[in-house]
Amino acid sequence: MEDREQRLKEVARIAVALEAQTGCPAQLLIAQWALESEWGAKPAGNNNFFGIKKSARHKLCCTVTTREVVNGKAIVQELQFADYDSLEDSCRDYAWLITNGAPYHAAWQQYLNDRDLHALIASVARVYATDPNYARVAAAIAGQEDVAQSIADARQEIPA
Repeated sequence: MEDREQRLKEVARIAVALEAQTGCPAQLLIAQWALESEWGAKPAGNNNFFGIKKSARHKLCCTVTTREVVNGKAIVQELQFADYDSLEDSCRDYAWLITNGAPYHAAWQQYLNDRDLHALIASVARVYATDPNYARVAAAIAGQEDVAQSIADARQEIPA
């Protein structure tokens, strides 16, 4: 994964496969991957491309210095994040979190009813991130032409 385009193509292939398996929209997965890891260039810890904090389901973790917004002010904190063996493992856990995780249950159920991607992005962002601009930026990334093209290319690679 040398450059952004190659990283985007790789994550798009994984996102399309996970969308078929879990229903988690590829655009959402890619948008949060891009936001949380600077387009795959800077994972939190080992292969954590989504900034997923450590929870009971994670066996491996690390401590990372991160910026959070608390009461409207940016602060720096040392937090524990999950570690993963690979990009694919990180993506799989993210898809599980969105489609099965308790914090996202209402948003996911609403998405299953209306298939409104922008509403899902907004609902997930309210819980996922402390940055007040997160939903707007995630929606913009999800709608980018290079994201759409990478998803379309990945879908064509899937055997019939």
